[in-house]
Amino acid sequence: MLRFLVRRTLGAVVILFLLSIVTFLLFFGMPRDPALLMCGKTCNPTSLANIHHVLGLDKSIPEQYGIFLKNLVLGSNQFAQGPCPAPCFGYSYHTNDPVWSTMMDRLPTTVSLTLGSAVIFLFVGLGTGMLSAWRRGTLLDKSVTAGSMVVGSLQIYFIGPLLLSLLVYQSHLFDKPAYNNFTADPVAWFTGLIIPWVVLSTIFASQYTRMARSAMIEQLQEEHVRTARAKGMSRRYVFFRYAWRGSLIPIVTIFGIDLGSLLGGAIITEFTFGLPGLGMLAVQSVQFSDLPLLLGVMLFSAAMILLFNIIVDACYAFIDPRVRLS
Repeated sequence: MLRFLVRRTLGAVVILFLLSIVTFLLFFGMPRDPALLMCGKTCNPTSLANIHHVLGLDKSIPEQYGIFLKNLVLGSNQFAQGPCPAPCFGYSYHTNDPVWSTMMDRLPTTVSLTLGSAVIFLFVGLGTGMLSAWRRGTLLDKSVTAGSMVVGSLQIYFIGPLLLSLLVYQSHLFDKPAYNNFTADPVAWFTGLIIPWVVLSTIFASQYTRMARSAMIEQLQEEHVRTARAKGMSRRYVFFRYAWRGSLIPIVTIFGIDLGSLLGGAIITEFTFGLPGLGMLAVQSVQFSDLPLLLGVMLFSAAMILLFNIIVDACYAFIDPRVRLS
């Protein structure tokens, strides 16, 4: 197991390295010059050349990438704004703030949005999926399946404004969604994120409902489950003791990918509700051609996905003994 985890970790580092190269090269394919955005209305060739020099844009692309990679691993004392400890992504072209500090300031919003919605869509999705499999072929099963397909076809940019209009602006049942520090005011933190949690979890819950139903039905047809039933064990005991654990493998796999992706920034949800998370930061970095921010958010998002993939692989052995034996 240790050898496997070390191998996967080294592979993740290589993937992050390749992703940083691709992102860096894609940025230079953008038509806008970040120096022009910082130069202002009174821009002249001298000022523009000075900004290029300060930002290091007057160097070749390989040189710029080499400096970025070195700063990321070792940190740097070469910035005019002050020392930048590792992991150093540099300073934002737009706000002149440290990229790592900016991302860490936005991270609590994204973590709160992700974990809250994950609790909802796991509880609702797995619960309805297992219930549908338990009552397979009945009206309840057909209703749950049809409902999940209808809800799954909806989109966040449709459900979000609709709930805002109904629950906030017309009925005034809720305040406008906003992020509040949990330690400062837990109640305001909870009420401010209810609508984004519901909207984000709605799409995922329908997916997990169908997945849990299919996985459970498949497990109920396995030989070890039928053998347990033949030995006289109750249907309820076999359902939760044998079939339940086996059905978790595909669900845990998808959940790890989804959780890692959301922790990298739920872009559409954060943009819809104006939440200052990593997703909103990614949009702003593209709008302002902010290379340090763009690279920082991209690499952090990729690192989250890779990290949770490794965690999921490590969890397989604890979920299903057959994986441990193989």
